[in-house]
Amino acid sequence: MMLIDCPFCGPRDENEFHYGGQAGIAYPEAPGELSDAEWAEYVFMRDNPRGWFRERWFHGLGCRTWFTVERHTVTHEIRKAP
Repeated sequence: MMLIDCPFCGPRDENEFHYGGQAGIAYPEAPGELSDAEWAEYVFMRDNPRGWFRERWFHGLGCRTWFTVERHTVTHEIRKAP
């Protein structure tokens, strides 16, 4: 079990949350002008580091808020994002 510390509700079980992916990915300025390869790069290609990683989470069974945390991809330790 992984505990995620919601900034509004406090520590909660991971089952209350929905994973939102890598934090800091900007939406393309002109998505209609992207080639299929460029769109696939945007949609599917994300970093997959071994160590600390910034992620977005949605507290779906709580306050319904999106927030960013850092999670260690090996130990699943979670800390607040700077």
